[in-house]
Amino acid sequence: MSARLAHWAVPAASIIALMVLVPLEVRAVSPMRQQLEEMRHSTPNLDRGAELFSTCVRCHGPTGSGTPDGLVPRIAGQHASVVEKQLLDYRRDRRWDPRMESIADRHHLPDLQAIVDVAAYVDQLDRPGSVGKGSGSRLSQGAELYSRLCSGCHGLGAEGDASRAVPRIAGQHYEYLRRQIHDAVDGRRPNYPPAHIRLLARLDHDGIDGIADYLSRADGDEHHGRPQGTGVQ
Repeated sequence: MSARLAHWAVPAASIIALMVLVPLEVRAVSPMRQQLEEMRHSTPNLDRGAELFSTCVRCHGPTGSGTPDGLVPRIAGQHASVVEKQLLDYRRDRRWDPRMESIADRHHLPDLQAIVDVAAYVDQLDRPGSVGKGSGSRLSQGAELYSRLCSGCHGLGAEGDASRAVPRIAGQHYEYLRRQIHDAVDGRRPNYPPAHIRLLARLDHDGIDGIADYLSRADGDEHHGRPQGTGVQ
């Protein structure tokens, strides 16, 4: 090997070694963080957001209420920061659903500004419509588990946190919540942090049922001054 090649061999080997040692997920995060930061500083256009939302109506309905059977989640009133991150996750193969992957692509949402606009429109929607609920038999257990395991991040009323892109989960459909917990534990939600998955894995069948049912009946909505609370209906 010539001296010139030897000079470059060590840096190249070091780079390869770093790529092996650094998890792929960590290396892939940087571009996404850059996109999220760019969107955070963008000013939404609600008129354009309303136009873009017309595509979402097919599944989520004109009010963003989803379906009580939980096949489609309630997205009305969800924090814009949460909607933005989830759409990017669908684009980057960090969340899986063929329907959403096709809608989140650049054909329907051509640029980051489009994501900002439709997410802001979803955020300001009222949340009417019936919510799918469970049997009500494990509400006390669900309330205790939620308070102990989940409220530290999602809030006492499950209202989430827009500044940290923590989703509002109060008033979400029971079956949707149940399915998302199972998907996370079974590896079908790759955008869940490992610590979150480990926490959810501690729940047994009754615990999952209780938390999902409790949250479906909770009213943690402080959006635009609406009352906040944890009342069970």
